[in-house]
Amino acid sequence: MKFLRKIKTMFVNIQKLMIRKTNPPQWHNLRRLEPISKVFGFDRGTPIDRIYTNDFLGKNKHHIKGIVCEIAESTYTRQFGNNVIKAEVLHYTNDNPNATIIGDLTKYENLPKDYLDCFICTVTLNFIYDYKEAIRGIFHMLKPEGVALVSVCGLVQISRYDYQRWGDYHRFSDMGIKKDFEEIFGNEIEVSTYGNVLAAVAELHGIAGEELSKDEIFYHDSDYQILITIVAKKTDKKS
Repeated sequence: MKFLRKIKTMFVNIQKLMIRKTNPPQWHNLRRLEPISKVFGFDRGTPIDRIYTNDFLGKNKHHIKGIVCEIAESTYTRQFGNNVIKAEVLHYTNDNPNATIIGDLTKYENLPKDYLDCFICTVTLNFIYDYKEAIRGIFHMLKPEGVALVSVCGLVQISRYDYQRWGDYHRFSDMGIKKDFEEIFGNEIEVSTYGNVLAAVAELHGIAGEELSKDEIFYHDSDYQILITIVAKKTDKKS
């Protein structure tokens, strides 16, 4: 039996060697220990995950109406909003001149309840340690029938800026974040993913979206989840 296992192992190793020889990676200038950009590709163009975020919000802009809240600034509300009555900006300290609501999503008792028609929360839960309480905070602020448009990161580098200020705690998968939202919102959840192996390599190296084709960026492979998106509706039965 030992002899047979050795033969099998040897055969498998030979197979792997042949694959490496017949289909070698074309490393070019990617065989390096430092990324091409340390700032997600902002210095080269548009980061891959930002292209995905814009696509997600563009497809769901019909939800961005009425009273809309965003974290830290109102960029996406202005860009994608449709019949916005009021644009709110949530920030957890009072040092942000753009903020109209001061508070912490994880301590949502002091935040307005049943107030928002839409909550835009892009790549924020990654930086909140108690992110499940933050999801409850989003739910708390939405009106019945209000919609949260949320994105979280999967395959991305650590954000050193956030890490040094308030923390960079989590990376997500569609399976995990879907369960987290279902626990709070019920079954009115749509979860999607963006990414593929080439886009993931580009994201990690800080290669900008302008350096890939649209087909390369938007080819979908759910095993390489760069950005996970959630559309969560607050129904009457969960309010």
